[in-house]
Amino acid sequence: MTAQDGPGREQVLDWVERVATFVSQEWGLAPITGRVLGWLMACDPPEQTAGDIAAAIGASRASLTTNLQLLTSIKLIRRLRKPGQRNVYYQIEDDAWSKVIRQKLAAFAAFDELAAEGLRLGWTDEAQTGRIRSARSAVAALAEVLDPPL
Repeated sequence: MTAQDGPGREQVLDWVERVATFVSQEWGLAPITGRVLGWLMACDPPEQTAGDIAAAIGASRASLTTNLQLLTSIKLIRRLRKPGQRNVYYQIEDDAWSKVIRQKLAAFAAFDELAAEGLRLGWTDEAQTGRIRSARSAVAALAEVLDPPL
């Protein structure tokens, strides 16, 4: 962090650690993945080498490399090179969070289709169909909140 004003490095690293905890608990990813995401959201300059990231978050290069590959493969971060330099830099994608949201929505839509398929199995027990309908209702309510009718 090179910013003159704003939070101190320790405050930023504390926040990065909270991002790591969230990513681990809510998304089931390794804490280091969350640390990388948190750091790339907060760092200045916005593009960092693997060495910069490793030093900032206290990660081993081997562990970091695996997580950078994961985040690059799911297109939350991107690799780039600066003209005249041999280093590879990493930067969070401008639309990273809209990608996350679209992926989650697509997963809910796919689950809704699976639940609809479950209802077509010919259940005779209303309790069983009620639980499946409840899942579909929850997905429908989410869809309505995110895309209300005009």
